[in-house]
Amino acid sequence: MRFKMKSYFFKRCLALSLLVAQGAYAVSDKLKTSDVKGMFEEMLNLHVEYKEFTPALARRSIRIFVEQFDPNRIYLLASEVQPYLDMNDDQLMHVVHGFYSNNFTVFTNLNSLIQKSILRARELRSQIVKDLLLTREEISSPQGEIYSSYANSVQELKLRFKKQMLNILAAEKKHTIASDWNAARKQKVFQLWEKRFVRSESTYLSSNTKSNNADHYLALHLMKSQSKSLDAHTSFFSPEEAIEMRASLEKQFEGVGIVLREGIDGILITNVVKGGPAEKSGKISAGDLLVEIDGKAIDSAGYDEVLKRLKGERGSRVVLGVRHKSKVAKSGIDRVELVRERIVMQDDRVKYTSEKCQDGIIGKIVLPSFYESGGSSSCERDMREAIRNLKKEGNLVGVVIDMRDNSGGFLSQAVKMAGLFISSGVVVISKYSKGEMQYLRDVDGRIFYDGPLVVLTSKASASAAEIVAQALQDYGVAVVVGDERTYGKGTIQYQTVTDDNAQNFFKVTVGRYYTVSGRSTQIEGVKADVVVPTSYAPYNIGERYLAYPLKNDQVPSAYNDSLADIDPKNRMWFQKNYIPNVQKKLSIWTQAMSELKKKSSERIAANKSFSEYLHKISSGNDQGYMFGDNADPKVDFQLQEAVNILKDMIDLKNQQ
Repeated sequence: MRFKMKSYFFKRCLALSLLVAQGAYAVSDKLKTSDVKGMFEEMLNLHVEYKEFTPALARRSIRIFVEQFDPNRIYLLASEVQPYLDMNDDQLMHVVHGFYSNNFTVFTNLNSLIQKSILRARELRSQIVKDLLLTREEISSPQGEIYSSYANSVQELKLRFKKQMLNILAAEKKHTIASDWNAARKQKVFQLWEKRFVRSESTYLSSNTKSNNADHYLALHLMKSQSKSLDAHTSFFSPEEAIEMRASLEKQFEGVGIVLREGIDGILITNVVKGGPAEKSGKISAGDLLVEIDGKAIDSAGYDEVLKRLKGERGSRVVLGVRHKSKVAKSGIDRVELVRERIVMQDDRVKYTSEKCQDGIIGKIVLPSFYESGGSSSCERDMREAIRNLKKEGNLVGVVIDMRDNSGGFLSQAVKMAGLFISSGVVVISKYSKGEMQYLRDVDGRIFYDGPLVVLTSKASASAAEIVAQALQDYGVAVVVGDERTYGKGTIQYQTVTDDNAQNFFKVTVGRYYTVSGRSTQIEGVKADVVVPTSYAPYNIGERYLAYPLKNDQVPSAYNDSLADIDPKNRMWFQKNYIPNVQKKLSIWTQAMSELKKKSSERIAANKSFSEYLHKISSGNDQGYMFGDNADPKVDFQLQEAVNILKDMIDLKNQQ
């Protein structure tokens, strides 16, 4: 079953991308195509594999340039793009020479082609909307369709757009009271979506020569396509994208703490961030409409303009005019003065619950990502606090760490997190472009928790989450439970988005990582000790399904740490204080694995509801669970079974 991870992460990050936040960057002037060569060569210099722009990268860049504009194949015709996608070796070498002489003629021509396709698409959409309003044609439910090839005619393009517009109508109708669904409502739907189309198209049609917007956006699209050509995780970001990514990594941002969505009836407040100025005011709620900013109506302002007006420095004031969802009167506007401040995203940090087990308790800890923000917050600190609080509740006899939706974060936090469960030892081995090796160690000689431990993973668990899962598996201190394998991202990225002085924002793959066993998670992922399928199981999620993934390899294990990378001046300290405390590889759970697997499979087979659920997700009828607003099932079967496996481990330990 085909499933795009990109779509999944977009769903997960949508709220974040619309958080009204203020960045803290020394942003450079607009990009210039004359600077593209220098900027990309900086990334090549850092990249683990590619050091020069080659014909192979040129071919990839052209394809990505096209696909990042038209991923759904609804704008461009096959006859228009195939000459670019099917270039021969001589033509590609010409593109390479052009790059090194700051001549991007091929991309400039492609950009002109894209501009013409946008104007054509706008005409087609206008015709389609008129026809649909006249004929009242509708479909009962959205019908997703993925086009594997470009259209052969304008008529075929028009049909694709028509299907898309019918899907939009069907989706909006589902969320509208039947009595309110009429021609006027449909007209509003079309107007809203035309705004969205125009906004996404605007960076290709920009022609403001005074501000050099056209050259800026061409340079941005060039940098994005060339960066993506290197591998699946190298990217170039606009300042706005960098702000979003920084908030995601640090779990904090500056603003008023509201999440917005452009809706049919205006700008809707879909969420109020816990602990933010809006929530603390007690006067703004999810479902309210934002109608004014500082006394000025926003009904005629574009969505980007609304976001721009809401931004401001920490400590500055803003007055929001909102129409509460509870008020029927259209004129009822409540004006609320807020002070922008730094907001910590509590909902995206470590959470825990507990349940009784024998003469103690089991801790269930959700670790959503590996976040860090200077000295103010970190996931390792939050995990310590969670375990400390659980120990205060009672005798902590077992822990489940839930990383099913953890897509990674800071590598340093992954090392510290794994270090909570081992005495000392190598957690990560890094290998860089020239073959140089670096060993990242836990050196404190202390174990914060040493009881039965289950790490719950899924196909969506990636990067730093895979480091922790596999490192704890390598040392034998934890049993990994979940999908057959995790995502499979085993590469290291250097990024500039958390640098306040950065002039350009990118992340580039600089190395590969391995855990203490010498194994890489690249493509292969972390294999579960006990397979308990999650809702992601039927879908093709993972590094292996991305374009241009780097290959998997191995390095020698480091259970017996040679300290080869340690400065000779410091080696004596390590030999005295570190080596004696290096974690020994445990065998208790590997020896018991067949029994743990047997008991788990028997429970799952005997649980009719779980079996029905597994059948449902394997048949692809459970997308509502993954993507709906009410995403959680009534029973979290995977977590429930992870707890049962943990109880089996507790019993086995007590029998020793």
